[in-house]
This record gives sequence, C-alpha cells and structure tokens, in this order.
Amino acid sequence: MHLIHRIVSNPLGALSVLSLAAFLEAFGDSLFQSGFYRSAGTGRVLALAGGVIVLTVYGATVNVPRWDFGRLLGVYVALFFLVAQILNKIRFGQSPTVPIYMGGGLIVAGGLVMAFWKG
Repeated sequence: MHLIHRIVSNPLGALSVLSLAAFLEAFGDSLFQSGFYRSAGTGRVLALAGGVIVLTVYGATVNVPRWDFGRLLGVYVALFFLVAQILNKIRFGQSPTVPIYMGGGLIVAGGLVMAFWKG
C-alpha cells in the first residue's frame, strides 16, 4: 500500500492510475457490448466473462488509492470520456458526432477545472 500511496500522491502518477482505470472501464464495457450484441455462443460467453474480469480489475484500480474521491473521480470522468471515444473508434469503427464532440468538450473542460482550480 505504501507504493500505491507514493504513486498517487504524485500528480503524474495519479493521472496514470486514472488513465489506466478509464481504459479498463471502457474496455470492460466494450466487452459487454460485444457479448450482448456482436457475438454468439462461446464468443459471447468469453466476451461477457472477460468484461466481468476487466471491470473487477477496474474497480480495484480506481478504489485502492486513498485520494479525494470526488475531485479525482471528476477528473476521471473526463479521462473516461476520451478513452471511451478512442475505443469506440478502434473496436466498433464509430466516430463521434458533433453533439458528442460538443458535450465531450464540456466534460473535458469540467475535468480541467476540477484538476487545476486551487481553492
């Protein structure tokens, strides 16, 4: 636990852990999407089981560190949005639409406010 505390007490370390968590959550969700709608038989079972495993690792990754849950999870939401859009393009070939870019800009702006506002 001491190593985890040292990693997340550094802003770059916290950003790295949050980025990893965002990837794990988005990837786990994409496995469920594949399992529910894009596969059948053994492929469906494997995708759903993989989703359970990846989302369990995500839950541990984002919750093991003892940090200001509200503030850093707010920043995490912005990272999650960005990672989800990248995975959506890579895994499903879907590009963001103008409303997604506009709303996503607001999400990212909010994350930046939470990350850098001192007060």
